[in-house]
Amino acid sequence: MFFPLYLAPMEDVTDPAFRMLCKQFGADRVYTEFVNADALVRDVKSTMRKLTISDEERPVAIQIYGREPESMAQAARIVEQAAPDIIDLNFGCPVKKVAGKGAGAGLLRDIPKLLEITRAVVSSVSLPVTVKTRLGWDEQSKNIVELAEQLQDCGISELTIHGRTRSQMYSGDADWTLIGEVKNNPRIHIPIIGNGDVNSPQRAAECFERYGVDAVMIGRASFGHPWIFKEIRHYLDTGELLPAPPLSWQVDILKQHVSRSIEWIGDERKGIVHSRRHFAASVAFKGLFDFKQTRIRLLQANTRQEVFDIMDEIVEKWG
Repeated sequence: MFFPLYLAPMEDVTDPAFRMLCKQFGADRVYTEFVNADALVRDVKSTMRKLTISDEERPVAIQIYGREPESMAQAARIVEQAAPDIIDLNFGCPVKKVAGKGAGAGLLRDIPKLLEITRAVVSSVSLPVTVKTRLGWDEQSKNIVELAEQLQDCGISELTIHGRTRSQMYSGDADWTLIGEVKNNPRIHIPIIGNGDVNSPQRAAECFERYGVDAVMIGRASFGHPWIFKEIRHYLDTGELLPAPPLSWQVDILKQHVSRSIEWIGDERKGIVHSRRHFAASVAFKGLFDFKQTRIRLLQANTRQEVFDIMDEIVEKWG
């Protein structure tokens, strides 16, 4: 049996440079950063650029968010011209600038409008339309079991569920119990994808085995660690953990990411700044003794040569 592994859509993270790295290490599907529907309709250049995809990363989904059926449908038609494999609707983003304005997870407080948007998009395009959402707005309104049936009735092709409410943001542990309940609902016939705290091969295997999901989506655990897809796939296929790769190999992958980010953004300093969250989070540097000052220097470096020189020092000292 095959167990698909997907890269979650993440703002300022899943740009083409990072998507291609994750694809290289075995991600079975990648998602773009989420795209503002209103900005697409207004033809904002920086937003239109987020529609850039390549055949090498397929299957790829473009995710859009907004709060009005008409603009979401219009945006979906624009996205369709970019020829992704899937159009994904973001009903799960918890950040204030999105949810606080009635988009993303904010729509979990207005289910009729959420469903109206879904129907409008499904009827406006010929591509498969999928949805990513959360368990509910807060602890008192975990309505995902009912909502999943309603979304299925709207004609979506798949549903991804993040195992937290909007109120939780990213705190606490993801609760997969309701994800499993949705998957095991005899009235549900579309694929159900689970998301939230999948940060190890063992956890990925547990999510497939215990909750029966059709795919697992990996988000924050991929920061500075795109080879996590290779590690999980190996464990799912063999039941054995891959040995940790040498520090020099991990650093080489981080260097590749820096270079690809600079190339994608077209500006050396901006490309480096864009990559910094990956340095900060990377498993490559976890547990290195007396690493604090080196980390600070790494996160303050502004040229590719400076970043690479510090990385070479790290390999020489700790490798």
